[in-house]
Amino acid sequence: MTARDRFFLDKSDPDSWHALNGLAGTVAGAAEEAGISRAVLELVNVRISQLNGCAYCLDLHVRYAVKAGVSSQQLAVLTAWREAEALYSELERAALAVGEAATVLPEESARAAELAAAREALTDEQFSALQWAAVTMNAFNRISILSRHPVRSRGAAKAAAGTAPAPATPAPARVPGSGA
Repeated sequence: MTARDRFFLDKSDPDSWHALNGLAGTVAGAAEEAGISRAVLELVNVRISQLNGCAYCLDLHVRYAVKAGVSSQQLAVLTAWREAEALYSELERAALAVGEAATVLPEESARAAELAAAREALTDEQFSALQWAAVTMNAFNRISILSRHPVRSRGAAKAAAGTAPAPATPAPARVPGSGA
């Protein structure tokens, strides 16, 4: 792959990239004010990244999710979260349903039913914040996919350097999709 084959969209227009990060910060602040924890946001970010097939964002947000307290068991069965109901709270299940509906965009009646069920467990503020978080994460996924952001093996880097890898950079306190 030549340098011309890869185009980093996020680097090509820093103003737009910073604006998207600003939106993500606003959305994270609204989620926090609505009582949605960082762990719930990261579960949604990981699930959206799974659905979109964004390896870079998956790598990043799985680390953020672990740091936020999401269990390895929850992450391991996240693709089948509906079948593992006991592992996820009512809020987490509603948040995942909102994230999936915003990402997959099922047929209108199915989407309306899914979102109506999620609303039963959410306040208006939570419902709004989760939809905005899903829209924002989808945008970050698209940027990473279009840019073909590479996923680097932390294990290979450790072996090559002969030292322990640097600790994962923690997610910014208020930006659910930053760095993606």
